[in-house]
Amino acid sequence: MAESETLSVDTSNDTGEDPLLELSDEKLFQLVNDTIEDNEILSAETHMFEKYLKRVEPKGEAGSLLQSVHPPSGLAPSTSTQELRGMGRKRSKSRSSNIDRSLKLTAEQKCDISQREIEELREDNEKVREDSEKILDNYRAIMEEADLRLAEMKKEFYEFERDIVKGAVNTRTNKVVSEKVIRYFEDKLRSRDTLIEKLRLKNSTLKVQKKKLHLQLKQKEEMGEVLHEVDFNQLKIENQQYLEKIDERNQDLLRLKMMAGNTTQVRNAFQKKLHTLEKESERLKSEISSRNDLLSRIDVETTVVEEERLKAEKINKKLRQQLADYKVPAVMEYVTEKADLYDLQKKVKSWERKVEIADMALKTHRKTWKQLEMGSQFANRWQMVEPI
Repeated sequence: MAESETLSVDTSNDTGEDPLLELSDEKLFQLVNDTIEDNEILSAETHMFEKYLKRVEPKGEAGSLLQSVHPPSGLAPSTSTQELRGMGRKRSKSRSSNIDRSLKLTAEQKCDISQREIEELREDNEKVREDSEKILDNYRAIMEEADLRLAEMKKEFYEFERDIVKGAVNTRTNKVVSEKVIRYFEDKLRSRDTLIEKLRLKNSTLKVQKKKLHLQLKQKEEMGEVLHEVDFNQLKIENQQYLEKIDERNQDLLRLKMMAGNTTQVRNAFQKKLHTLEKESERLKSEISSRNDLLSRIDVETTVVEEERLKAEKINKKLRQQLADYKVPAVMEYVTEKADLYDLQKKVKSWERKVEIADMALKTHRKTWKQLEMGSQFANRWQMVEPI
């Protein structure tokens, strides 16, 4: 297809009737890109068709068909490029259209080929997956065997060090006793023989079980109870349906878990709020009790104050009565009483002075009296001492 377009371009250049000259650079660039994309699609289809032919048709037929579709470089037509350029435009178009009609595949054939290729790719992927699983199983078995051997080696090393290196040493000579070493290796060989015999018996029992399973499988195949590919496909479909149901249930479970989580968060928030409200309630209860105690004390104080008020009112009433009944004396009587008060104050001061003078005289008399007593006591002591 692309070769026919290039041939048409060349012939048009020779004749001078090229329609591409009327196109702009952008349209030419877009045309080139479209042609490249078409060529890539055609190359992909050709590659797929070649694989299909190599797999389905024999080698000779496939090679002849491929050579007819794509002739090799050594078997190219004898006409050169210059001769092709000299041919007419109508002849190249008709020839290219005839080649396209004779070599292009229909849509149904393309769908069949692509479907076969998809199935082959699936089978190859399945085969690769099975092979990789087998390889992984072998590697896992090798790793398990290595782990078991490593554990056995560690155990034997520990036992050898415990029984021979440390336990079989003579305390007098500080050397290993050979009898203990020989006995240790004999015990190990005996235990190894018993393990071999046990594994041999287990292997024989597994062979018997394998033979029984083969017989059962053969009987089922003869009776027609073996599952065929259709049954496996049906089981795959049912498995897919169950997996979809499981996914739906998992989505529901996830949604319910999210709802449960949101509910738990709301419940925790309300619990925190309830806890704070309970604390506030306890505080208010204690405050109410303290206020009630204060109110009771205030009531008691109010009764006491009321009693005192009544007493004060009585006293006030009495004093008011006395104040109402009080009569002011005359001025001359006040003056005489004031003069008498001054006279009495003067007399009191004179008497106080006299009392002070008498106190001083008393003190002097007491002092002289004490001196006289001391003199008389000294004289008596002297009279008592003198005769001696």
